[in-house]
Amino acid sequence: MSQTVSVSIVGASGYVGGELLRLLLWHPQATVAQATSRRYAGRYLHQVHPNLRGRSALQFVHPDTLAPCEVLFLALPHGEAAAAIAHYAALAPRIVDCSADFRLRDPQVYHRWYGKDHPAPAWLERFVYGLPEINRQALRDASYASGVGCNATATNLALLPLAQAGLVDETRPVVVEIKVGSSEGGAEPSESSHHPERAGAVRSFAPVGHRHTAEVEQVTGLTNVHLSVTSVELVRGALATAQVFASAPVREKDLWQAYRAWVREQPFVRVVRERSGVYRFPEPKILAGSNYADIGFALDETSGRIVSICAIDNLMKGAAGSAVQSMNLMCGFEETAGLGFPGLHPV
Repeated sequence: MSQTVSVSIVGASGYVGGELLRLLLWHPQATVAQATSRRYAGRYLHQVHPNLRGRSALQFVHPDTLAPCEVLFLALPHGEAAAAIAHYAALAPRIVDCSADFRLRDPQVYHRWYGKDHPAPAWLERFVYGLPEINRQALRDASYASGVGCNATATNLALLPLAQAGLVDETRPVVVEIKVGSSEGGAEPSESSHHPERAGAVRSFAPVGHRHTAEVEQVTGLTNVHLSVTSVELVRGALATAQVFASAPVREKDLWQAYRAWVREQPFVRVVRERSGVYRFPEPKILAGSNYADIGFALDETSGRIVSICAIDNLMKGAAGSAVQSMNLMCGFEETAGLGFPGLHPV
């Protein structure tokens, strides 16, 4: 692999595609070759992503004109990447798919959660789940990386320090409430995203049965996980609040030890648990545009209930940021390359 790789993005006009462009146009070892869009072919990138004005002279191209490249990012609606994966694999030796198409390893689990057979089941085992915090070494050897669900990522990062330390009582339910911003719904407007309907809302849109549950079970190994997802008045951000019961009597210092041990090798995960101030626990607002995930915890010693919290930018650590982080590992680059932006304060 050369020191600089040519990258292209299929489906570059959506929110995740725009974040990929923002990251890759400034990446020290990537050159953006093409960005596809059926709807906007022939228009300049900044006409759809105005934050890119003056930073690139590229125009969107029609997907039918996609040329070979070294790394191909797929930012397509669910189902489209899987339907054409052989075509895309012929164009690039490395692919990072940001959709849900290749996240689950088991075709039967896929059918259970998505209600239909997978269109390319033989490809599932060829994709490495693109969460570097658990698959760092596998990604270094991978040709294909899947996307990560934003709600699953926030939940997984909240639960992993506890699960890997054996602190979760697996006989009791693990209940996770996730609050999400409007960008999770994508760039296409809908009745529910119409401003008079969305503004000021605290709307439970998936109190049970959210598909990202399957990813959480696959990553953590826990099988008694229950997610509820609520829309709140944010544009970017996801906040997962996971409630578990300890497998044995536990003290606060035990939790500190578990969290610190887990984040030690994670360049983008930080423990946030202050005794005073405004930001005592993780807050997605200050992570906008950042690939960081902030995790924190609280303990009710009388009951053994542990509340584990994770905040992310859903478009970054929950999508494009993890995708670029995966690319860095796949290409032998520094894992943090192009991803150092810390977020803004105040916002």
